[in-house]
Amino acid sequence: MFSKLASGDFFIFIFANISSQLAPKVINNSIYFKFFLIIVVDLQQIYEKMIRYFHEETDFTLPQKALTKQWLKEVAAREGRRIGNINIIFCSDTYLLNINRQYLSHDYYTDIITFDDCEENTLNGDLFISVDSVRENAKEYADGRFKEELDRVMVHGVLHLIGYDDHTEEEQKTMREKENEALVLKAELEK
Repeated sequence: MFSKLASGDFFIFIFANISSQLAPKVINNSIYFKFFLIIVVDLQQIYEKMIRYFHEETDFTLPQKALTKQWLKEVAAREGRRIGNINIIFCSDTYLLNINRQYLSHDYYTDIITFDDCEENTLNGDLFISVDSVRENAKEYADGRFKEELDRVMVHGVLHLIGYDDHTEEEQKTMREKENEALVLKAELEK
């Protein structure tokens, strides 16, 4: 959902900027078109294989973005997957509640909603994370350690993209084990 809109807007922006700057200078339109295609293909390859961060109705900014990307890529690789196009959108409780109502017909607060758009072994999707709920959950489940709870929630979303679920007690146990393994990996990468 979010990723498709973002990528479409991105390429329109690129095309508009390239065409406005190069069109007056290029005499042969076929050369211009070939040049544009080369740039789009190169940019698309770079653009589509990444984790991007956004925020809605919150001022929260994730520290250590590069380390988090490296960590989540390693989590995916250990499960035989690769990162494609993942958007992590940090938002408020209200924003996430509205998404929960609109897209899932659920009328309750949650800490994360994952929209899966994966293709085979490539992980694509949108992770909407309520910073408000993560802060509250950190007090209850992580001895007030917001960073640890946020890491757990982010990897929880990635694990959903990988295919893990948490509807039954057995699934919840497996999910928690995978989250814990990932948190150990993150601690190792931070050293």
